[in-house]
Amino acid sequence: MRFKHTNRPGFLLGFIDFFTAGLFFLLYMPFGGLQDELESVLGHKVMPYWKAYVLGIPTLFIYTLVWMARIAEELKAKAVELGIEGPYTSWWHMFGWNVFGLLLFGPAVATHRFFNTLNKVEKKLNE
Repeated sequence: MRFKHTNRPGFLLGFIDFFTAGLFFLLYMPFGGLQDELESVLGHKVMPYWKAYVLGIPTLFIYTLVWMARIAEELKAKAVELGIEGPYTSWWHMFGWNVFGLLLFGPAVATHRFFNTLNKVEKKLNE
């Protein structure tokens, strides 16, 4: 698969998602092609974001956050496997910025690092 979205503006996407309480990614994951790209990069099916979002509602979105942090850790492992230089996204980077940095636009910082790592991985896989 040739990846064409290798310059996603992670901070902007995270900022939008922060102010829409995750609703932005309900549309962006399936219609922006992100779900398919993640599955292709990681080499396996990933639970659709909408399911993680719905399961997150009764848990104050902890389930959704852990779901995203798990994908971030898998993405980090893929970047390391490909020999890509860091900094990488990771489970703790995603979780920590979303929890402890919530009032300081932490989710945008975490999303920026996530997309930065994804962009690097996709560029490397395009080579």
